[in-house]
Amino acid sequence: MSTTESASNYDGLEKKSVRELLVSINKEDKTVPLAVEKAIPQIEQLAEATIAKLKQGGRLFYIGAGTSGRLGIVDASECPPTYGVPHGMVVGLIAGGDTAIRKAVEFAEDNQEQAWKDLQEHNISEKDIVVGIAASGRTPYVIGGLNACRKNGIATGCIVCNAGSAVAAEADYPVEVITGPEFVTGSTRMKAGTAQKLVLNMLTTSTMIRLGRVKGNKMVDMQLSNEKLVDRGTRMLMEELNLSKNEAAALLKKYGSVRAAIEAYRNGEG
Repeated sequence: MSTTESASNYDGLEKKSVRELLVSINKEDKTVPLAVEKAIPQIEQLAEATIAKLKQGGRLFYIGAGTSGRLGIVDASECPPTYGVPHGMVVGLIAGGDTAIRKAVEFAEDNQEQAWKDLQEHNISEKDIVVGIAASGRTPYVIGGLNACRKNGIATGCIVCNAGSAVAAEADYPVEVITGPEFVTGSTRMKAGTAQKLVLNMLTTSTMIRLGRVKGNKMVDMQLSNEKLVDRGTRMLMEELNLSKNEAAALLKKYGSVRAAIEAYRNGEG
């Protein structure tokens, strides 16, 4: 039996107080970053491969089912507003299609051919890299998708939470974060899902930084899509260029992005 499906270290959960439940869940959650730490060499290899593909104009695809699929979609959807990259650069695909983002689609994850069909709709090619996300490491949708990619010369990676899985066997760059039994037996949206989210954060953040989408420690290419982000951009310019708030706000409004405003100002165009 896989460790993600093995019995919880706790029992009689229904008899515990809310405080006992929360303390115990938190105790289990504390183990997740340590499990991720052990996988850093694997994450590094996947990140380096991803950076190389995207630098050459390729794209990063995630394929997954259920919680794993949703986590991939969340990560992909946050890249354009955060880093100003095109929406098609990082793409999340979930078994069952967009309907499955909000509502489980029965048996969608059991279709071994569907992921490749979904990828083909995006004209997948050897320029791209595909990362399968599956806590158990045995999701047919993901296994089939990665297998088809390898047969077609497309680089593959994965994020799984069991050792020696079928998904990892299909990945050129496997990431295995062994999170152990869940607090509620088999509820992999908990520790396994947290681990996958942490790895996804590491993967796309390191990739976007290496692609030049961060200056110093700031998101200079972020989309100014709400007042909070406009205010953040204004403060960036104030700090970077030693401007007053009004000067920075006017500069940002004129050029539409933090990066463009900084470059224009330093070129004497402010």
